[in-house]
Amino acid sequence: MQKSFKERVLEEVRRIPKGRVASYGQIALFAGKPRSAREVGWILNRWGDDGKTPWWRIINAKGYISIKNPKISAQEQKILLEKEGIEVNKNFGVDPKKFI
Repeated sequence: MQKSFKERVLEEVRRIPKGRVASYGQIALFAGKPRSAREVGWILNRWGDDGKTPWWRIINAKGYISIKNPKISAQEQKILLEKEGIEVNKNFGVDPKKFI
């Protein structure tokens, strides 16, 4: 049976190593549906906080935290990334060398 896009997205996010980040667009591409970055965001917003999916490792294509979840702030995502050794600047940007 073929996996759904949601299942593939969550699987790809779980593959990102600690100390690295990926963009929403990269995850969409890896999950087999290029140009679906927004859909990746919606999936993570709804199902990403399951305790095993490191949603905080996903940032926008320009290298910035761009979370749109009313329950979680950009500051909280910044803290989680910094706990993994990823430097986040005052504008919530991440060094592009940290992309997978």
